[in-house]
Amino acid sequence: MRVDSLPGALERACQVLAGRAVVALTGAGLSTDSGIPDYRGPGSPRATPMTFGEFRSGEAARRRYWARSHVGWARMRAAEPNAGHRALVELERAGAVRGLITQNVDGLHRAAGQRSVIDLHGRLADVVCLDCRGRGSRAELQLRLAELNPGFAEAHGAGVASNPDGDAALESVDGFRVAPCTDCGGTLKPDVVFFGENVPPGRVALAYGMVESLVPEDGRTGALLVAGSSLTVQSGLRFVRRAHQRDIPVVIVNRGPTRGDEFAVVKVDGGCSEVLGALASTL
Repeated sequence: MRVDSLPGALERACQVLAGRAVVALTGAGLSTDSGIPDYRGPGSPRATPMTFGEFRSGEAARRRYWARSHVGWARMRAAEPNAGHRALVELERAGAVRGLITQNVDGLHRAAGQRSVIDLHGRLADVVCLDCRGRGSRAELQLRLAELNPGFAEAHGAGVASNPDGDAALESVDGFRVAPCTDCGGTLKPDVVFFGENVPPGRVALAYGMVESLVPEDGRTGALLVAGSSLTVQSGLRFVRRAHQRDIPVVIVNRGPTRGDEFAVVKVDGGCSEVLGALASTL
């Protein structure tokens, strides 16, 4: 991978992507301009997400999760798409981006108007029961939690930092009451992939299929555009590796190094809003 200045790398990215069908793979760095912090970007605060095993370990862990989520959810759902999200919508409408795989759970791609989206890790806006597998709305659950815990968010939310997954960094969750499933009384969980959980195989297969579609029977091979992901976890890196194996050129836009840099033909070390906006105005 050649290392260029930002203007030089951006020019090379345009040259690689021009005239190709593009699939985008996005990560938390795309949403930072919407006020949602990420885990691994330069200057990101240290955060330790709850694992699936911890969530299943008992009532205390679930109380801690849902208390923090109750405070943080109001902030997360108030976030709006930024210039990077809107640039990807422009590229889709122009026919350049044919599909998008996101590791983000904030739902901002769909809110911006992106049509072909695979939510690889699920969405915080949805809730699932671990016992009966019934699904519901996080917004409805928020109302139930507010009724069970009147004044909790107002008393505990002031001055508390937000975490990347939409919860708040509360120190005390004493007295918080967790809402059960309304159908079976079971354990509710946000319908997202926790650390220690596997992405559903069918969803992975759809994402692989989207990448494989970039290899046409005839004509020019498409390109994979990675935006705002350090590719630290295998769930996203595997698609970069698959593209590299299939001789699909990979362009990475991210602040700081990524685990996929060795597979990229171009690496643009810059912010997603700025770089994707420039790509949208050029391609």
